[in-house]
Amino acid sequence: MIILASKSASRRAMLDAAGVAHEGIPAVLDERAVEAGLQGCLPGEIAEALSVAKAQAVARANPGRLVLGSDSLVTCGGRRFDKPASRAQAEEHLRYFSGKVMDLHSAAALVRGDACEWSASSLAQLHVRELSGAFIESYLDAEWPEVGHCVGVFRIEGLGVQLFSGIEGDHFTVLGMPLLGVLGALRELGELPS
Repeated sequence: MIILASKSASRRAMLDAAGVAHEGIPAVLDERAVEAGLQGCLPGEIAEALSVAKAQAVARANPGRLVLGSDSLVTCGGRRFDKPASRAQAEEHLRYFSGKVMDLHSAAALVRGDACEWSASSLAQLHVRELSGAFIESYLDAEWPEVGHCVGVFRIEGLGVQLFSGIEGDHFTVLGMPLLGVLGALRELGELPS
């Protein structure tokens, strides 16, 4: 059984649906401190480094266990966006995303002890349709505060799908983890039957 270093419901659901036995132990990590050492890195590299750091944080307290860390980040129009700190900030993000392409970088890493045994990142491009003020208001009435825990202010498995006119990339990347790569790595590491 692996450890998932995350409290993300969508990541837990992906592993459950794929039949991967796991227990959740969320990582306690100062992500901004990790990012401070990543100046000049591309968004996918930052997401991957954060995935490794999260897995390492949990692996230190669980010797010998294989730990899966994951991270997602959004860029749009040359800006990076984190999870919104308030409903007002969520509304601001959605207004900015309106009519633009959102790049969603999702990454994962498998760590045992101090060793990163596998890591990767993937990119999905989400074409945000033109969003009216009335739509944004009704959307947040229905989805806040749950989408406050989501980079990009959406849950694709819920009403968030209404934000988009098109999506390029892997569905699992949009859900927050490059699952097919994770499953392949787990098979190579002998954690799943091949």
